[in-house]
Amino acid sequence: MLPLSSKILFFVYALVFGALGLWGFYRLYLRIHRGAAAAEPRADVLGRRLIDAAISSLTQERTFRRRSAISTFHAFIFYGFVYYLLVNLVDALEGYLPFAITSASPLGAVYNLLADVLSFLVLLGVVALVIRRLFLPSKRDFRFNGKSLLHPWVKNNYILRDSLIVSAFIVFHVGSRVLGQGAKVALEGGDSFQPFSTLIGHTLFGGLSASALEGWRVFGYWGALGSVLAFLAYFPYTKHIHIFMAPLNYTFKRPVNSGTLPPMKGLDAMMEQEDPKLGAEKLEDLEWPRLLDAYACIQCNRCQDVCPANATGKALSPAALEINKRMALNEIAAHPSPFTLKTAAFEQGGMTELPLLEFAISEEAVWACTTCGACMQVCPVQDEQMLDIIDIRRQQVMVAGEFPPQLQSAFRGMERAQNPWGLSRDKRFEWADGLKVPTIDENPEPDVLYWVGCAASYDPGAQKVARSFVQLLDKAGVNYAVLGKKEACTGDSARRAGNEFLYQTLAEQNIATLNEVRPKLIVATCPHCMNMIGNEYPQLGGHYQTMHHTTYLETLVAGGQLQMAPLSAAVTYHDPCYLGRHNGVYDAPRHVIQSMGLEILELERTRENSFCCGAGGAQFWKEEEDGNERISDNRFKEIQARLDSAKEGKVLAVGCPFCKSMLNSTPSKQGQEDVVVRDVAELMLESVQRASGEWQEAAAVSAPVSVPNAELPIGAGETPRPDDSNADAPAAVVGETTSEVINDQPEEAASAAPAPAPARPKWNRKDDVSAVPPQPGTPETPAEAAPVRKKWNQKDDVRQDTVVEAPETPVVSPDAPPARKKWGKGSAAPQNEAAETVAEAAAPVAVEPEQTEPTAPQGERPKWKPGGVKATPTASTEPTSAPAPEPQPSATPSERPKWKPGAPKADAAPAVPASAEPPAATEPGERPKWQPETGRKKWTPKK
Repeated sequence: MLPLSSKILFFVYALVFGALGLWGFYRLYLRIHRGAAAAEPRADVLGRRLIDAAISSLTQERTFRRRSAISTFHAFIFYGFVYYLLVNLVDALEGYLPFAITSASPLGAVYNLLADVLSFLVLLGVVALVIRRLFLPSKRDFRFNGKSLLHPWVKNNYILRDSLIVSAFIVFHVGSRVLGQGAKVALEGGDSFQPFSTLIGHTLFGGLSASALEGWRVFGYWGALGSVLAFLAYFPYTKHIHIFMAPLNYTFKRPVNSGTLPPMKGLDAMMEQEDPKLGAEKLEDLEWPRLLDAYACIQCNRCQDVCPANATGKALSPAALEINKRMALNEIAAHPSPFTLKTAAFEQGGMTELPLLEFAISEEAVWACTTCGACMQVCPVQDEQMLDIIDIRRQQVMVAGEFPPQLQSAFRGMERAQNPWGLSRDKRFEWADGLKVPTIDENPEPDVLYWVGCAASYDPGAQKVARSFVQLLDKAGVNYAVLGKKEACTGDSARRAGNEFLYQTLAEQNIATLNEVRPKLIVATCPHCMNMIGNEYPQLGGHYQTMHHTTYLETLVAGGQLQMAPLSAAVTYHDPCYLGRHNGVYDAPRHVIQSMGLEILELERTRENSFCCGAGGAQFWKEEEDGNERISDNRFKEIQARLDSAKEGKVLAVGCPFCKSMLNSTPSKQGQEDVVVRDVAELMLESVQRASGEWQEAAAVSAPVSVPNAELPIGAGETPRPDDSNADAPAAVVGETTSEVINDQPEEAASAAPAPAPARPKWNRKDDVSAVPPQPGTPETPAEAAPVRKKWNQKDDVRQDTVVEAPETPVVSPDAPPARKKWGKGSAAPQNEAAETVAEAAAPVAVEPEQTEPTAPQGERPKWKPGGVKATPTASTEPTSAPAPEPQPSATPSERPKWKPGAPKADAAPAVPASAEPPAATEPGERPKWQPETGRKKWTPKK
């Protein structure tokens, strides 16, 4: 027990520094509270939330997901800190009350043993982590690439200084108590339940007088408790604050999975405001849990480690985003000083001056995100970095009108034709030509409604998946139907790109259709469609039971409805982000593959640690941001390395049409044609047909992995780009083929296959592209008179039978349609649809064409507001054979006209030339030439 004078002095000391600490925490609450209201419930069922938070905190389960050795040292510090909350309280009471906890009682023995052992482990953990940060190669974990936007404090080594200060405090605090306990044990003659304190006492204090030992004991008391009280004033501004904020993050976590974006309610009313608040432009526009994220962040950079954009040298760093937010909030708190006992203007309701794009994250980094969710999955404290980026995109698209110009084609396609390719809705059901696929009108009471999706409707590679799946449903005797032409895009790409208005328009249309159909179960071959309908449509009133096709196939196999023969191949499986990480479906596709007698060669980055293919977050429709390599290349190299040792056919199994396309078309695969990319349904159809005896090897193909017997898909040539056509353009034959079964009529099927698509220009980094406008004399289409689809140039959203009122000032049309990422190597149609043949894989690689000159960058884009473009119908006296060509862009780009989206329109009737013969349904003609987009114009902050 302390003498009276020491008691009084310690009480005053504790009162002063305790008040400063409470003031700091209060100001911290004010800053977090300045965030916008949460769009989802964050404090419902509070009891359950508190229990979950306690379990997550005490088990440290999320911390141990990666870096197990480092996580162990971190756990030493965490458990020591938690136990020291009790130890510090007991020590303080021993200084004021005449009692002491000794090892004479069982409870006292356990208490002293835990305190002694944890003190040693805390010191060990701190020393190990400091050595790692300063001297070991793993210190690179705390570095950022040169493209990431960093707060000036971060550039000036603020994090390192703060870490060293916190480490010094912990060492002094725990070390002081260890010294005090060593002196106390030496006075008492030793304690077997305090082995480390006994060792310190005999080593350092052996032979000292009783008065000297008492002095060391008092020093230990003041050093341990005094340092804690002094640290309270600094604690709210350090990285160590995460030890309190992480449990709060667990408590207020979102009640849904990571694949569900927060809803935006009252969007129509907000869009009509003069200055709408949509998305996040500044700190205070982020929801308050996202500001809490900044203080919960451990600054461990694990999210940066798993980010596919960062791994391929792009500007995005989820860790830098959270750290920059905290630095900005701490900078606000530093003026005025905490010792002035005054709050900052921001804490009182004032607005911040700088937008997030100037200090938190760069525009380039915002558009590099694939929304794979890896950062959120790996974060030890459940931060929501991806949702910050989505909110920033929403503001950029719907308010500022700033987004990559390549997305304009996808937006227009979804608005006009209800698909991002912009192809006519009349062609949506052509994937089923030659198959007896019942529509909902023909079978109004199905047990399963198969949601085909845009990819399987228009992309040849995905069409093979859809055709394989419906054949499996037929063989299993499933009562199913499809929506056919009633189906529209689910809006996934629009929503992930920030165009919430367009997403809600599409979603409401689909919900109205589905509510009429009232499906019992919706099965989708696209995880993105499954995620949208099952997880995000409920926000708009659409509640449906959804399932991925691999999960449904697993139930058919388990029920004995499909008989399969074993296959022989080396197979690895790529987990799609929106199937695995976002929706937790990992085992179903693996069980289906294993039911065919195949052994899966697991990748190093698999299941919840899977690496993105690069298509998500609307990346599929735009050029990748500047980096060292494509994301798909990074993933395919890992796949190739895993399959290199295989002697049999090498198969990459996937469960997503976009993953299949990205991994099939990535540049590194063009030199590795021995790897065949196939959907699980394609593999399963081969197995079923082999079991039933329907399978026959394709002619002239000697391959370890054979091709299943199936009918040819529609559009088996080059995948149409979204800028090639749209719903308002004249209809034309786009890669159509006959639908006869190859084994029945092989010669006719082969002759009907479309010619190989022209090779795409080689992908170059954006910094290798110069902004040189196209020459006005360059022809846009070839001279041949083959029936081709008219090239669609971006223009105002008007129908072809209307004209726009002439503006007062001339408006230059936008540049040529932008280049979309490589979709797949052009090749002849495959002979069977359930697998890629080795004969195709071994085809010679087309010589890359000469790079065309890019178009000039766009001028500043004005703010986008919803609503249709006003147009006045007129009776035109001009021939209706073709629309008049749009004016060519000048060398000096002018301001882009506003894009005012309206409700998706019905397909326009094609304009038929009066004097021309109808286009013959023969081989498709050569596509119009196109030029790549030069990239996004430089962003200028609004004043």
